[in-house]
Amino acid sequence: MSEVRIATEPRNEFGKGASRRLRRNEQVPGVVYGHGTDPVHISLPSRELTRALSTSGVLLELELAAGLQLALPKSVQRDPIRHTIEHIDLVVIERGEIVTVEVPVVTEGKVVPGGLLEYINDRIAVNADATQIPAQLTLTVEGMTIGDSIHAGQVALPDGVTLAADPEMTVIQVTSGQIAEEPEPEPEGVEGEAGAEGVAGEAGAEGESGAEAADES
Repeated sequence: MSEVRIATEPRNEFGKGASRRLRRNEQVPGVVYGHGTDPVHISLPSRELTRALSTSGVLLELELAAGLQLALPKSVQRDPIRHTIEHIDLVVIERGEIVTVEVPVVTEGKVVPGGLLEYINDRIAVNADATQIPAQLTLTVEGMTIGDSIHAGQVALPDGVTLAADPEMTVIQVTSGQIAEEPEPEPEGVEGEAGAEGVAGEAGAEGESGAEAADES
């Protein structure tokens, strides 16, 4: 678990216009809350925050007006096209506190020839000391054959870390690597074109409303 100290500035203006001004100045709007404290609205430097979040399991040490405060990223909203950070929610934690977090899964080794390794869940929820969260969980897949799978309860965890996810949750499985024959395409028609347009329109509306919600906080 790595700790990264980041300077912050108090944020007193809200709304889409204020958030856009912050982003133009390479700042990210955010809010810190937890442990029964009032939410603290802040801005963080975009480059430093992006660099910190590129490391799995990072713990942020925020330089707030009231002093240093440890926090974990709770929710990160990104631009759907540029993937830049639009807004971040941070939850206050204390050293020695047990928290529940999702840890990414990586694999080592190779499955049998003809097998295809498939990630069903690429993260596993665990309980760990806030300062001892593992950066990743490594699964050995060497020699796994078609039809084999690994469930959350079979994953080896570091000392002091316990499983929070369902032990029966499938993490990875090995399927056949053969590509099935593609069905012949159906003739294009007015009905198919209208359906595709409806799905795209719905997705666009949903993304816009999510961005507006982030700008209001």
